[in-house]
Amino acid sequence: MDQFSTNYLIGVIEGLPRPPMGLLSRYFTTIIEETSEEIHFDKSIRYRLMAPFVSPLVAGRIMEERGFTTETFKPAYLKSKTPLDPTRAVKRVAGEKIGGAYSPQDRDRLRIAATLADHIAYIDRRLEWMAAQVLLGGSVTVSGDDYPTVVVNFGRDADLTITLSGNDLWSDETNSDPLGNMHDWSILAMQQEAGAPIVDYIFAPDVFKNFRKHPKVEKRLDLRREVGAEIRVTPTKEEGLQFMGTVDGFNIWTYQAWYEDTIGTLTPFFASGTVVGATPAIEGVQHFGAILDVEALRAMRYFPKSWTEDDPSRRFVMTQSAPLIVPGRVNASLKASVL
Repeated sequence: MDQFSTNYLIGVIEGLPRPPMGLLSRYFTTIIEETSEEIHFDKSIRYRLMAPFVSPLVAGRIMEERGFTTETFKPAYLKSKTPLDPTRAVKRVAGEKIGGAYSPQDRDRLRIAATLADHIAYIDRRLEWMAAQVLLGGSVTVSGDDYPTVVVNFGRDADLTITLSGNDLWSDETNSDPLGNMHDWSILAMQQEAGAPIVDYIFAPDVFKNFRKHPKVEKRLDLRREVGAEIRVTPTKEEGLQFMGTVDGFNIWTYQAWYEDTIGTLTPFFASGTVVGATPAIEGVQHFGAILDVEALRAMRYFPKSWTEDDPSRRFVMTQSAPLIVPGRVNASLKASVL
């Protein structure tokens, strides 16, 4: 098989090791690849009705079928494109012994695999950024070159974005009550989302540093167990997300993922002072629209391709994706600014 064909490159991508992204791997685990360029997602209407009591001798009470609405969105593309300099094929690659051990063809294969690994990492980091936006605010802002800015608002209740002030700030160790806040917020989320309890609280690093030594917390924080799981003896492998312990039935995590913008500035996904409450019951989905390319025209999470230009002679490798991160239960998350 031609090592530059799309089918070969797809096989390379499928064999690449990829460290799981923290938020995606815990809260947005379902993957749906659309057969059209538009993404479709449903918003269910959740009721809190109880079944009524009736006599066994009368007809059953009519209960309306739960409804839903379907939203449609045409996603922006992610296009990572890298030119491969042909002169690099005759030079030693990283890790190759001095003097060379590979043929130029071998080096080309290694460079393609490394390039595709970079592309997938870039795309996954953008997906993780979208997941963070959903958890922080219940919406995603899509904006880029030649793509009009669009805010995809999933309709999270405004009460689930919380800002503490004055004596309630967790930095006030005398008057604040972090655990009381966390219980109140979990109840609030259950009220808004028909019984989806908050089981995880995810802290920016500065928040956890303050939280763990708070006099109302430090003696109650269990640094060993995860709710509903065995004792953890090794750190989590998800990028950015680290399990720290439990308190009052909540899993406590820190989140330290960063991204680099177009001018090279490192920015944290979670701003200083941020706490996110969430649950895997958010039913998060990674949606991918079909790629409109004559070699694709099908549902694909990542679409790689390669081609050459003659003057100057060089090969391009490009990977495309058309994603949107969607919460099935948007009110099963919340964000609080606590410092």
